[in-house]
Amino acid sequence: MRIALSTRHFSRTRFRGLVFIALALISLHDFVATPASASTTATAQTMSATASAPAIALFNALVGNDEAEALAALEKIERDWHPSAISLLVDALPFSASVKTSEAILFVLKRNTDAPLHLPMNGIYEWLWSRERAVHPHYAAFKAALLGQIDPRFREHFAGAPTSLIRYDEIRWGGVRRDGIPPLKNPKMIPAAEAKWLADDHIIFGVALNGDVRAYPKRILAWHEMFKDRIGGVDVAGVYCTLCGALVIYDVAHAGVNHELGTSGFLYRSNKLMYDHGTKSLWSTLEGTPVLGPLVNKGIALTPLHVVTTTWKEWRSRHPNTTVLSLDTGHERDYGEGVAYREYFSNDKLMFNVPRIDTRLRNKDEVLALRNAAAPHEPLAISAAFLAKRPVHHVNLGTRQLVVLTDASGANRVYQSGAVRFASFDGKSTAVDTVGKRWKLDEAQLTPVSETTAARALPRAAAHRAFWFGWVAQFPNTRLVK
Repeated sequence: MRIALSTRHFSRTRFRGLVFIALALISLHDFVATPASASTTATAQTMSATASAPAIALFNALVGNDEAEALAALEKIERDWHPSAISLLVDALPFSASVKTSEAILFVLKRNTDAPLHLPMNGIYEWLWSRERAVHPHYAAFKAALLGQIDPRFREHFAGAPTSLIRYDEIRWGGVRRDGIPPLKNPKMIPAAEAKWLADDHIIFGVALNGDVRAYPKRILAWHEMFKDRIGGVDVAGVYCTLCGALVIYDVAHAGVNHELGTSGFLYRSNKLMYDHGTKSLWSTLEGTPVLGPLVNKGIALTPLHVVTTTWKEWRSRHPNTTVLSLDTGHERDYGEGVAYREYFSNDKLMFNVPRIDTRLRNKDEVLALRNAAAPHEPLAISAAFLAKRPVHHVNLGTRQLVVLTDASGANRVYQSGAVRFASFDGKSTAVDTVGKRWKLDEAQLTPVSETTAARALPRAAAHRAFWFGWVAQFPNTRLVK
């Protein structure tokens, strides 16, 4: 949706613009920085409701329409200064009622912290996230009031101070309302022969489950960021985080409950946050788990399914009977190849920042991302460029032994190899192991072509592509192969 994307761009521009306007109107160099020692040594523990944090009504006034009331509230906040005010002031800055209010917030931050106010808004957030934090006892209520101005439904996600596994101040508005980038539900699929508009080199996400083979073009999903479908008898959600370059397919059933997911409108470390329609909990796109709300710590984790990023020509040649997502989505968009997010995909700059940049790869270099539920603390990323030069690559993930087979299009498929070692892959349908046995490749498994012993097939393992910066921001301890 062009409006949704332009709104996201406007959000970034407005965030930076307010800070630059305020800095242009005042000379911060006229002030001597006097950072309070409490600001830099604040504890990460949540304060009790009886602590000396300023009342939440004062912060709500900062984002109201009454400038005089906002300035009076800010004076009271500074008079009763407590480090728990910092996150709320930073959050309020781009939403404040006037430039004068923004200017006054900057003054307060300058006098009471070591905030690098010469930086744009993203830089201030990076400074905030690097600090130990004192959490205001009513931060959730403030977040609800603040974001509720954009979309009243946003309040539902923060009602009742929900349990959160992530920092409240790292939950950022992504520039759209809830489901403002509309998901596709049970979208129309057409035979491959009818997709004349798809060129050989266009990128698709290929999914094959229980004999049901489908292609979802990137050029369509970039406008919708999610599809909800039933593939091979399995209810799935395909969640595409355009900012972090990741398409993950989840089986939405857990313990007999199907979780209907949507696009929350929020980001965490530039990664899309989903929400479920039932409880309004927020979910991590890359983990498939609730991270804020009633479902947190309930042992819920959706099962990721295998998907491959490849070209239309390569997928169609493997699967001539595939169906493909139709242009008839019920929405009016320019679904031309590379139209959505053209500028973003064409450079290495981020639209929304992350706490730290890992320079082992460029931000938007693609990696093959893997996790193992049995070893959740051992995430793995393998450079796509590294794999493109190695049709066969063996790697361990926890106790699992895996083989990555990469074809000429650069598409990666991962299989649980166990004790089998592979020597070659023809890039099409046959891999040969180190003892000369030939194995047939399909989307679900590797199967011995002919043998005298009863060797079992090697099942496919879930994996997906992602931009390096987005993956490592979510999993800072990730192991990188490059």
